[in-house]
Amino acid sequence: MSDSNSIFRVSSITSAAKKLVGKDMEGSDSSIVEEGQLAVDVYETDNDLVVIAPIAGVKKEDLEIILVDDLLTIKGKRGLEEEVPEEQYFNRECFFGDFSRSILLPQTVQSKKIRAKLKNGVLKLTIPKQEEAKPKVIQIDTEE
Repeated sequence: MSDSNSIFRVSSITSAAKKLVGKDMEGSDSSIVEEGQLAVDVYETDNDLVVIAPIAGVKKEDLEIILVDDLLTIKGKRGLEEEVPEEQYFNRECFFGDFSRSILLPQTVQSKKIRAKLKNGVLKLTIPKQEEAKPKVIQIDTEE
């Protein structure tokens, strides 16, 4: 198996561009709303690619998983039950609000067979690999 850093690349071009430029698509200044980055582990087995993401506090209906070609995107929103004024915080490390993560998959997968499971605040995606094209030996007939 390959080093995961060389297999998977993270795609977040739009949000990075907004942060750098500070403008929306029409070119006017915009107040940039920070979007959280979702932490993920990605590994492969003989038959599947597997994505694990801790998403405690996120409801199933607040999650969206999209696969376009070889780009997998997980989007969601983590809500805060009660509003606490900013000045009352001593320490604030938890992220609430919109988050997303896009992962470029290293190979073709069977998109219709992807399974998503949410258990104890952990999302697990099992993505079956596409069977590799197997070489076919062509027999040559001879005429005499």
